[in-house]
Amino acid sequence: MESPKIAAKYPAAVNLEQGTYLWCACGKSNNQPFCDGSHQGSGIFPTVVKTDVKKEVYLCQCKQTKNKPYCDGTHRTV
Repeated sequence: MESPKIAAKYPAAVNLEQGTYLWCACGKSNNQPFCDGSHQGSGIFPTVVKTDVKKEVYLCQCKQTKNKPYCDGTHRTV
């Protein structure tokens, strides 16, 4: 399995509508922070994010967070 690629060293502030999303865990997506299928063959798979209400979240883009898919500040040390 490959290691995740750092897409950015800051979180993505995203307003999510009610629904299901796929967070990119590999860092290769051209649609950060969401999955576009670029992980194929890497052994890394997206994380499902479900929300029942509209809300703003901060999604990790360094792909090193311990609280996937949410930013935990790890980008400051990578």
